[in-house]
Amino acid sequence: MKTFKILTRAERDEIEILLAKEYSGRSIAKALCRSPNTVSYEIKENGGKKKYNAKNAHQYAVTRRKDTKSEWKKIEHNSALKTFIIKKLKVHWNPDEIAGYMKGNMLKFYASKTAIYEWLRSEHGQRYCTHLYSGRCRVKPRKVDNRKREMIPHRVSIEKRPAAILKRGRYGHCEADTVVSGKNGTGGVSVFQERKSRLYQAKKVTGMSAMEHAVVQKEMAHNIHAKSVTEDNGIENKFHEQIGIKTYFCHSHAPGEKGGIENANKMLRRYFPKGTDFSLVTQEELDEKIFLINGKPRKILGYVNALEVAFKAGMITKLQSECPNWGVN
Repeated sequence: MKTFKILTRAERDEIEILLAKEYSGRSIAKALCRSPNTVSYEIKENGGKKKYNAKNAHQYAVTRRKDTKSEWKKIEHNSALKTFIIKKLKVHWNPDEIAGYMKGNMLKFYASKTAIYEWLRSEHGQRYCTHLYSGRCRVKPRKVDNRKREMIPHRVSIEKRPAAILKRGRYGHCEADTVVSGKNGTGGVSVFQERKSRLYQAKKVTGMSAMEHAVVQKEMAHNIHAKSVTEDNGIENKFHEQIGIKTYFCHSHAPGEKGGIENANKMLRRYFPKGTDFSLVTQEELDEKIFLINGKPRKILGYVNALEVAFKAGMITKLQSECPNWGVN
């Protein structure tokens, strides 16, 4: 299919020829590689199958496009339409609502929201711009972000992750994420979960520094002899190679691809809800809650807790009745 919408003169000539040969609208659309709706509208707007004339149709289209560019002028030349628009602007209707109301109620006059905005930006309508929510009579220029984008180097897609990791068939393969403070707080938490045992770890970080995240993730990976980790595409994961294990990255906007740690984060949010300022939370307080999460009997684990599973798998060297500092083999 063609990417542009406007039919060319050559295409209109072809439509006229094919109509004379009694081709159907759908057959013509297929021959032109156009949408059947486009061809059907073109024929209907220009006299139908028996009266279609390519030259007249093309001239009508060119004229219509020119009129569209100055559509706002009809507001100035139609006193009833202009009065209606001003009346609704004064009770804080926006141009889209005004245009929608006129069309929905089939009033005797009509102007599109684009035409209304163009009229407001002209010398005739500027004084009514104060009734707009923005109060502006000019389009706010978009800020151009000229900052150099920092990409994640040597990124390996989750599509290349072995099937054994996907099926949670082996221990040592993990997922990582971050839990951030509220807008009035600073810092956050770097979290790490082993996929098969669901063993969950968390370390405080002072900010979203990529190097700091890499350092604490390396520590957590070392604690359980991790073999790989799956992460999202946040720039805090830029130095993933510093962790020292194979790293895979999810597709953009696909948190479900590391659903285990997303679920664990929800459990952590029970103790530290959104808006929490983690700069006011100590690592000891965080460890206490992580221990509670790891100590819960999980249905997915046959109602055994993550600590017991990790201990039997040799990932941690001891079980404790208090908040643990896991040993390593």
